Amino acid sequence: MFTGLIQSLGTIQFQSGDRISITCDQHTANLIVGDLAIGDSVAVDGICLTVEEILPQGFLATASPETLSRTRLGKENLEYNNVNLETSLRVGSKLGGHFVTGHIDGVGHLQTIEQTANSWEISFTAPETVARYIVPKGSITINGISLTVAESNTDGTWFKVAVIPHTYAHTNLYLLKNGSQVNLEADILGKYVEKLLNFGKLPQSITPEFLIENGYI
Repeated sequence: MFTGLIQSLGTIQFQSGDRISITCDQHTANLIVGDLAIGDSVAVDGICLTVEEILPQGFLATASPETLSRTRLGKENLEYNNVNLETSLRVGSKLGGHFVTGHIDGVGHLQTIEQTANSWEISFTAPETVARYIVPKGSITINGISLTVAESNTDGTWFKVAVIPHTYAHTNLYLLKNGSQVNLEADILGKYVEKLLNFGKLPQSITPEFLIENGYI
C-alpha cells in the first residue's frame, strides 16, 4: 500500500526478458534505498514492484506479463524512462495522499497542459476501465502521484487536475507532452462501492429460465 506522495525520481532500464533495473536520483536515492530490503515493495510510476536485488543506487525487479499489458511499460516505445518512486506505507505513518494499491487500471493520455498563476492545469483522457470511477473532487493516481480530480466529463473519459509547482517540478509530469502515456489507478473506494451496489443485482431481462433457476416457477 502507498500514499501517492513521490519520494524520488529514477530512471528505468530493461534488462534481459522482463527484468528491469531502477536507478534513483543521486540527491534523493537514500529515501528509497536507505533501508530497502529484498522482498520490499516499491511503487515505480505507480506500479507495485517487488525488490529482487539491491544496487548501490537502486534495485532490480521483474515486471510480470500482466504488468506489461496494463501499464505504459509494456508499450512498444517507452517515451520517457524517468519514473516516480515511492516506498510502501508503514503502519503509523502519515497518510498525506490517499490509499494507493500500486495496481494499475489502465493507460491514459495527456491531452492539454497549461500553466496558471499558481498551478499547472493538466487534462487527460482515460480508458473505460478507469473512467467509470472518476468523479469531480475524487482521487486519482497518475504515474503514482496522488491527485484530486478538478473536473471531468460525465462518463469520466476526460478529466483535469491542478498540480502545484512543487509536484510538477519533482515528478516526471514535467516531461509529458500532448499524447504522452501515463499509468492510471482509480480510487479503490469507488471499486468497492461498485461491487457492493452490483452484488445480487438482477439481470436486465428476467427470463423463464432465470425464474426457474431461482425457484419462482
